[in-house]
Amino acid sequence: MSSSLRKLSHGGMIGPCASSNGSNGTNGSISNGNGHPKSTDLGKFGNLENPYNFEIISESAQYIKDRMNIKPEIAIICGSGLGSLADTITDKVEFPYEEIPHFPVSTVAGHAGKLVIGHLSNVPVICMQGRFHFYEGYPIWKCSMPVRVFKLLGIKLMIVTNAAGGLNPNYSIGDVMILKDHINLPGFSGINPLCGRNDERFGLRFPPLNKAYDKSLRTIAKEVAKELKIDHFFQEGVYTMVGGPTYETVAELRAMKLFGIDAVGMSTVPEVITASHCGIKCFGFSLITNVCITDFDAEEEASHEEVVETAHMRQNDLKEFVTRLVPHFEKQIQRS
Repeated sequence: MSSSLRKLSHGGMIGPCASSNGSNGTNGSISNGNGHPKSTDLGKFGNLENPYNFEIISESAQYIKDRMNIKPEIAIICGSGLGSLADTITDKVEFPYEEIPHFPVSTVAGHAGKLVIGHLSNVPVICMQGRFHFYEGYPIWKCSMPVRVFKLLGIKLMIVTNAAGGLNPNYSIGDVMILKDHINLPGFSGINPLCGRNDERFGLRFPPLNKAYDKSLRTIAKEVAKELKIDHFFQEGVYTMVGGPTYETVAELRAMKLFGIDAVGMSTVPEVITASHCGIKCFGFSLITNVCITDFDAEEEASHEEVVETAHMRQNDLKEFVTRLVPHFEKQIQRS
């Protein structure tokens, strides 16, 4: 293990012995036997504080740069059961997460756990086929670490998707909710991916979030949905992230309704916060995979199987939707 990392006595978590300037000086790369570096303990375990400084993130980005021959400006993060979106990418190069220096590893069913780089509608893109969650035991800043890698790869726009429970009574299973805003519930208790030292090379110490979900991108998305004649199951609303992995109690969901929350999930917010910090424009949507239960006497229960089943039902619509979106978003990047 690198000299800048120390194992704790219980043998699980690791943390940095950071220097006063915020750099821990580790490169963390070891050989996997064929000359290529692979993830070290830094990518596989939790940490007491964020050791992912600019130099560490640069190593992850450089590993990818050295192995791709295109320069994508659009990134796509696929949520639970939505990884099949990556199947539409052509001329692809795949990077299993465990082969990328310092990358975490996805542990959730329905998440393939790899980066896919190639073309979608002739537009160069990079796609995360599987993401990282707080409930997997990762600190919140590690969940969004790949977004900073995107920043160093030159990404300017991010499409982020998730599976969510519909709290708005007007939502049905299979609806798609365009995110117009979010409520960061973990942030109420100080859990924010930007906590800790700030590096101005990534962004401002106190970034604004009132435009986290770009209005022009939302407008384009609604137009594309209408062109595809699928706008009848599209919604627009407010998303919130909970820590998970338990689904919410009836009382918790009733409290969220008072906040004006329309859909509930266990991801996305850390990535969008980090993208906003990095100056990356965001468009997000939730696939409503289950209806939130707000009746104390209800017999139904939420399940991950229901999430995956609904995602499978909508996968062709969502593939076509994102495939049509990407060229429009590329034009938007060129205009800005």
